[in-house]
Amino acid sequence: MNPNKALWEEGDFTEIAAFMRQSGEALIQAIGITPPLRVLDLGCGDGTTAIPLARLGAEVVGIDIARNLVEAGNRRAAEAGLTRLRFQEGDACNLAGVADRSFDLVVSIFGAMFAPKPFDVAKEMVRVTKPGGRIVMGNWIPNDPTFVSQVLKISSAFTPPPPEGFVSPMTWGVESNIMERFCHAGVPRENISMVQDTYYFASPEKTPTQFVDLFEKFYGPTMNAVEAAQKNGQAEELHKQLLELANAQNKSKNAGTFIPATFRRITVSV
Repeated sequence: MNPNKALWEEGDFTEIAAFMRQSGEALIQAIGITPPLRVLDLGCGDGTTAIPLARLGAEVVGIDIARNLVEAGNRRAAEAGLTRLRFQEGDACNLAGVADRSFDLVVSIFGAMFAPKPFDVAKEMVRVTKPGGRIVMGNWIPNDPTFVSQVLKISSAFTPPPPEGFVSPMTWGVESNIMERFCHAGVPRENISMVQDTYYFASPEKTPTQFVDLFEKFYGPTMNAVEAAQKNGQAEELHKQLLELANAQNKSKNAGTFIPATFRRITVSV
């Protein structure tokens, strides 16, 4: 099996996504869409951004490598009565069966950045976007002091070195890499812009301790770190560092969770 597929199918990311709904909706409002519009949500998970897009009137196709997330997304779409939204399995590195120039907007929020071949990802996103259309990516930033970047940094310290040829997903948060990948796909530099934005993990009911527990159980990179740390007798230290991070960054005024995470939002005009 594709190791990336295995990683994201092993955990139930819907448990993490439950903390991301509010910011997913806010992000879709911020990027601005005007139906009628055909949208591809790439690395869509169970629909944190796809469902708000469909509710605004867009026709949406969500593609994710993890079968369980596709199934969860289709259940959510059916429950919400969104007949112009469908989820299907696919690989961001090779969008087989997706026609050239078939979408007005391609969105990937913390999704396609985890695919192993970034130049192929950029090429495929450009290929399936209509001339005059847009690509919007949200990517975590390496060494940023806020939550997710630090979770990934802590996790990597407890994980064995990656295999030769591995390209870190965090490279998608570096401006020069973003420019190189989309320019290589044929996009002029002046058509690529980026800003820093903030996402929030929010739950009035769940504490930071519960949030960290969910990351350890269901977030692929952290699950790998936990597995390695257990073998090395370091699981307690890993948990301690993650919990200290979550508590330090939690902005909730009550017993819940409200943790900001900075990301780079990229807009590409095709």
